[in-house]
Amino acid sequence: MRVLPGGGLAPAAAVALAVLLALLAFVLCGPGLNPNDIQSLDWTAVAVRPGLNHAHWFGTDRLGRDLYARTLAGARVSFAVGVAATAISLVIGVSYGAIAGFAGGRTDQVMMRLIEILSGLPLIFFVIFLSVVFGRSPYLLFMTIGAVGWLTMARIVRGQALSIRRREYIEAAIASGASGLRIIFKHIIPNLTGPVVVYGTLTVAQIILFESFLSFLGLGVQEPHASLGALIADGAAEMEAAPWILLVPGGFLALMLLCLNILGDGLRDAWDVGER
Repeated sequence: MRVLPGGGLAPAAAVALAVLLALLAFVLCGPGLNPNDIQSLDWTAVAVRPGLNHAHWFGTDRLGRDLYARTLAGARVSFAVGVAATAISLVIGVSYGAIAGFAGGRTDQVMMRLIEILSGLPLIFFVIFLSVVFGRSPYLLFMTIGAVGWLTMARIVRGQALSIRRREYIEAAIASGASGLRIIFKHIIPNLTGPVVVYGTLTVAQIILFESFLSFLGLGVQEPHASLGALIADGAAEMEAAPWILLVPGGFLALMLLCLNILGDGLRDAWDVGER
């Protein structure tokens, strides 16, 4: 993608944003268009193919549950996990990286060595461990994934903060006697908006995929709730006999991730945010 004159979004990113907003509106408002809910069993329509000539537009699964209602519910959960966990990872990662970049010296070295140690650990097993010990509540899932997803953001913010730290207005703030925390939260973090928004958008896609992977393994969102990963796991077992059970939630997940990644790339180009 090329940077457009004036820093605007490239056409592909603008289309991805429009599709993503339309998809989000459909996920939020779509349940009102169909009377079925995620748990109702229709024994007269077991594994029905998708179609508009009956009440189950996206078809049903092997228990007669409506895939339209379950897919939209799963998409809502996946969106919520992605946004909530990303917000948690941004708060931790931006604060940690800004402090490390501003402090510099030995403090920066110690903080970055800690990140390197944590990055070398199998964090997925940490998430699985917490889920098993404390239960599989969606709220715990938000916090757990967000708490282990901040490492990359901290590295990115630290690199940007090191660059900002050498600018004249930061030196002027230091000379005027401003405290370190005031400089970090008033001068450094507000000037990181571009990189944070760009990589936050990409992080949402990564976390949605990670949550779907956990749910596919049976370690994510549990019944009576649904997530796209859990629906894909159900569909994988019926892939040959009833492929729509897999293709419907899988298509939603693929479209969401594609739009988020294209949008993130477009924002990166528009803000001229490169790898540091």
